Amino acid sequence: METFDWSWVEAQAERTAAAWRQSAAVSTKWTGEYTAEQQVSCESSYDEALRTVEYELQRAPDPSGAPERKQRIVECFGRFSARALELDGESINVLTEEFLPVGTGLAQWARHFDAALSMPSINQAARNAWTACGLQPLLGTRIQLTPSILGYSLLYPYSDNYLDDEAITAEDKLRFSRRFRSRLKGVAPPAEDFREHAMGTLVSMIERQYPREQYPQVFECLLAIHRAQEESIGQVSEPHAGHDGNCLQVSCAKGGSSVLTDACLAHGFLNEAESRFAFEWGVLLQLGDDLQDVREDLRRGSFTLFSRAAASREELDGLTIQLLNFSERVWERMAQLPHGTPSYRELMKMSWRSLILRAVAESHDFFSAGFLKEAERHSPFRFEFLRARNEKLASRQGLYASLFGALLEAQQPATSALTNHEQTRQLTF
Repeated sequence: METFDWSWVEAQAERTAAAWRQSAAVSTKWTGEYTAEQQVSCESSYDEALRTVEYELQRAPDPSGAPERKQRIVECFGRFSARALELDGESINVLTEEFLPVGTGLAQWARHFDAALSMPSINQAARNAWTACGLQPLLGTRIQLTPSILGYSLLYPYSDNYLDDEAITAEDKLRFSRRFRSRLKGVAPPAEDFREHAMGTLVSMIERQYPREQYPQVFECLLAIHRAQEESIGQVSEPHAGHDGNCLQVSCAKGGSSVLTDACLAHGFLNEAESRFAFEWGVLLQLGDDLQDVREDLRRGSFTLFSRAAASREELDGLTIQLLNFSERVWERMAQLPHGTPSYRELMKMSWRSLILRAVAESHDFFSAGFLKEAERHSPFRFEFLRARNEKLASRQGLYASLFGALLEAQQPATSALTNHEQTRQLTF
């Protein structure tokens, strides 16, 4: 069994960085192509689904009809997925019957655990839970929200948000980080505040599902992502203070160890093929996030491969082509795993490509006209349409916050999502 200590992470980050550099090219192999007529049809389906959801949310809620209302919203989402995203029946079922309950189950449990958690914090935790649960079919298990995935995902609002707070000094962040590292090692000093108490409880959920002596890889991974987060605290904050190699190393270590941890929590232990895929999948997701966040990172002075290039007024065509080429290597890694249906694997690929195309559309001013024209041909939606709808959704945050609430109305008690782990029911404040 492999040991996922920091030396393993550094070595794997070096290998992944080398693979990234080998992915540099002047072109990429695009998948799927849409005519203008097909894009208009997809956009029409999108708007039709949007109107249906808005109609449901604006109707006066009837407590006795909550399950039916939830089902109507889910069916609407399924129709949208089928028509606008061209998904097959199996993929639609995975989204509506498996991934959606993971998010709503986490949200209800989080509200029970800490009523002060904001909806953005819960959404942040849900995104990580979806990543971890998304690995389960590839590792031979069914999609389900487990105590360890729930506990790890809810750590993010308490730890990451503290470490990302610009008002907190680096010294205070490192002290907080040292104390949390002790807890991850199994030492449980008295909690100094509510944050530490909450985080200690969440770590206990992981320990109860995965006893340390039986599942050492789980806690090696937790310490690895913690170390990567510590390293990122010192990430360069001026464009001339670092270089692309440093930015790449930070992204590889943080992104790779994060999803490596997700995979270990999804399965308890990993073999070589599984760990290599999980690490590279994490790097791919991290670099995709860096592209999505390029504008915000520029504003904050946080420098990644993409924000450094943008700060230097370089067009992002080349880096995005490199990202798409690197994704092909990750798909090859995924193909080596014995589990997961072809339809499910394609859903994973499609979801990631969709995020990248949306990021390109949103950050269009960082790309050449030629690249935008080529990329848009492979999107089911015109980029101008995507930008307009993003602005529309941003202006209706109150309305769409109620969407989650509508889906939660008919949810079973929070703890019912955590099957076969009775002890987790007692882990509340």
